Amino acid sequence: MEISERAERSPLMRLRVQRFMTQKQLGEALGVTEATVRNWESGRSVPKLTPVQYKKLLKILQITSDELPDQFGFPSDADG
Repeated sequence: MEISERAERSPLMRLRVQRFMTQKQLGEALGVTEATVRNWESGRSVPKLTPVQYKKLLKILQITSDELPDQFGFPSDADG
């Protein structure tokens, strides 16, 4: 399994893999499905988190709000 190559694709995936978490584990911790996390990481959807989920995500990933990526999915040309 080429985790290091895959982890380069998505900022959220990189952070999640660094914490040795699966998509399912992260989804369960945030109260969303594994498919939802997969969609965030692929850039197919943008997280719409409640304040409680947002705080939980920061705690799980062990980052501050300033360290949270602007986009969880693949980098795009629309970054402005």
